[in-house]
Amino acid sequence: MVPLDDLATKRKWDKSSKSFDFLTFADDRRYGPYKRELFQKIRGKTLMLAAGTGNDFKFFPPGLDFVAIDISAKMLEKAAIKAARYDGKIELREMDVCHLDYADDVFDTIVTVCTFCSVPKPVAGLRELRRVLKPGGQILMFEHVRSTIGPFGILLDLMTALSRRFGPDMNRDTVGNVQKAGFRLRRIGNVYLDIVKTIEGVKEHA
Repeated sequence: MVPLDDLATKRKWDKSSKSFDFLTFADDRRYGPYKRELFQKIRGKTLMLAAGTGNDFKFFPPGLDFVAIDISAKMLEKAAIKAARYDGKIELREMDVCHLDYADDVFDTIVTVCTFCSVPKPVAGLRELRRVLKPGGQILMFEHVRSTIGPFGILLDLMTALSRRFGPDMNRDTVGNVQKAGFRLRRIGNVYLDIVKTIEGVKEHA
């Protein structure tokens, strides 16, 4: 269930589900190979955060059995069609990342795709993901972030004032937030300038 304080986020993404596939079509073609390469590192019991309409299922290795969650029921309705085409098993659940309905230390791998530009409380969400990840487990992230290149960073700040009304923030420090949440960074890769990145983190053993 989605807590009352997150209903605005749910409504925003329910509304965005109508045009989501159209708006992300070009990115799917452009970034698909990078996602596929990252997802080859998936192992064990896996949770995908923010499934959206299921566009990224096709980039997962075949034969997996994983859980994919989203805060938006409308997104999940569309994702169900694509989940049925996947060569494996995908369980879809409506859930808020800041309030995961799982015990501690459940998953071996967590996957996110352009997610933490949209979570209203990113560090809280990442800490919740770390809670349900087993010690030694990994988080694999494909995310867009604020550029550290002066003019680009300022431009993303300006764009965010508008973009957050109907979609993501464009200026998140997701690498820094991953560290604040307690993950050890294993690898960071730049996909497009320093704006689109792959981020790999580990929950270290106590």
